[in-house]
Amino acid sequence: MEIAGRKLPEGSWWDWEIIACDAGRLRLAAGYDLGHHHGLEVIFTDPLFVSCPPSFQDPVFRPPTPEETARLARGLGAAAPLVVAFEADAGGREAVSCLIAAEGLDILPGLVPRPPRAGAQAAPGPRDWPGPPLPTD
Repeated sequence: MEIAGRKLPEGSWWDWEIIACDAGRLRLAAGYDLGHHHGLEVIFTDPLFVSCPPSFQDPVFRPPTPEETARLARGLGAAAPLVVAFEADAGGREAVSCLIAAEGLDILPGLVPRPPRAGAQAAPGPRDWPGPPLPTD
């Protein structure tokens, strides 16, 4: 799998999610189970245009069409240095077309544990004492 001519490392990158977005960067996490961890981050630096759902599956990255590039140039007032287009499953009946324009792209592989979601019940950890609880009084 490639994004903008850059090959992604080997892995199961079928589950994707936006984990941060501000004026300086758009961070996408990818993996096979984003509930516990992710193994890849794709970071778009200085995003200029973002049109994609907050989470999606099975993206098929492709070069942008001339029409998409021209539409972005008209909207931005100049050609974007980096344009990424893809089709993805966002949970609907058909795939959605997505488009991201940015100044740059960083691909960071590596396992990143996910913090529990707000309000999630923490799983009990291993007991630190082998027997029944000791009396406190």
